[in-house]
Amino acid sequence: ERARFDKMLGSEQIGTLIMALGAGIGKDEFNPDKLRYHKIIIMTDADVDGAHIRTLLLTFFFRQMPALFERGHLFIAQPPLYKVTRGKSEQYIKDERALEDYLVGGGLDEAVLTLATGVEHAGPDLRAIVDEARQIRQILDGMHSRYDRGVVEQAAIAGALDAALMQKPEQAIEAASSIARRLDILSDETERGWTGSFDAERGLVFERTRRGVAEAHVIDPALIASADARRLDAHDDNLQAIYRQPASLRRKGAETPVYGPRDLLEAVFAAGRKGIALQRYKGLGEMNPGQLWETTLDPNVRSLLQVRVREADEADDIFTKLMGDEVEPRREFIQANALSVANLDV
Repeated sequence: ERARFDKMLGSEQIGTLIMALGAGIGKDEFNPDKLRYHKIIIMTDADVDGAHIRTLLLTFFFRQMPALFERGHLFIAQPPLYKVTRGKSEQYIKDERALEDYLVGGGLDEAVLTLATGVEHAGPDLRAIVDEARQIRQILDGMHSRYDRGVVEQAAIAGALDAALMQKPEQAIEAASSIARRLDILSDETERGWTGSFDAERGLVFERTRRGVAEAHVIDPALIASADARRLDAHDDNLQAIYRQPASLRRKGAETPVYGPRDLLEAVFAAGRKGIALQRYKGLGEMNPGQLWETTLDPNVRSLLQVRVREADEADDIFTKLMGDEVEPRREFIQANALSVANLDV
C-alpha cells in the first residue's frame, strides 16, 4: 500500500497482470465487464513466503480491482505442502496440521495408553487425550523463549501454575521440590541433580550443574500471571490424572514411557511415521509437471478457496493497519493479537 501509483504501474509484473486481465486498473477505471477470465487464481507456495506474496496480491486486488471480490472472480489455490508414500499408495497433504492429523491417525492404530493406575485408554478416548496434548503443546510453543518448555510442562502437570500458589510459600517450596524430582526422572542418569526452590521475587527456581556448567530456569510471577499460564492451568485436572505418574503407550508390541503431553505426541508421531516416505515441497517449482497438474491445476480434483469480502469496512481497516504507511496501528494490532498466534515465522 505504501507504493505510489506510478511506481506500481512501473512494475513489469504488475503491468503484465493488468494487461492479462484486460479490464484496466483503479476504482474508477477498472471495468469488470471486460475481464478476460471468469476465475483469477492466486497460486503461491504453501509456506510462509507464499503466504506473504499472497497477502501482497490480495492487497493490490482489494485496492485497485475491488469488483473482483464483489463478483466472486478471485480464488486461492491450495497446493499441498507434503506428499506421503506408503507402499504403492500416495497421498498429498495440505499443511503441517493436516500432516499431524495423518500421523495421529496412523500412530493411534492399535495403540493403548496405560496410566500408572492401570486405567487404559484407546480408540476415541485416546484420540481425545492426543488432541488435548496438541492444544497444550501449542500453548507451550507460543511462550517466550526465556522459559524452558520442559520445565513449564512439568510445572503444569504438578498444578504449580496457579497464581494462588505464589501466596503460599510452604506449598510453593513443596511444589518446586516435586517438579525437580520429575525433571530428574526425565533426565539421563549423568545429567540429574535438579533442585527446586521458591523465591518470593523470582518465583519457582530450578537448578542443576551439568558437565560442570550451572543451569537455572525460573517460573517467574510474570509467567504465572500470563494468559498462557491460565490456559495451561485450565487443563490441570486432566494433566494430573494422566501424567502425574509416568504412563506408557503400547502399540504393536512396542512400549514407550510417557511423562507429559509432548512425550505422548512424540511417541504417536513416531509411530505414525513408520513405513512411510515423506516429501516436503518448498515451492511449486519443485513439483514435476504431472504432480503440479494433479495437485493444483486439474479442475476435477484441485482445491480452491473463493475470496469474498463480507464486511467491507472491516476489511478496509485491516488492510490499512497491516499494509499502510502508519507504523503505530500495526504495532498495536500485533500487540493485541500476539497471544493468538498459532504459526509464527521468525
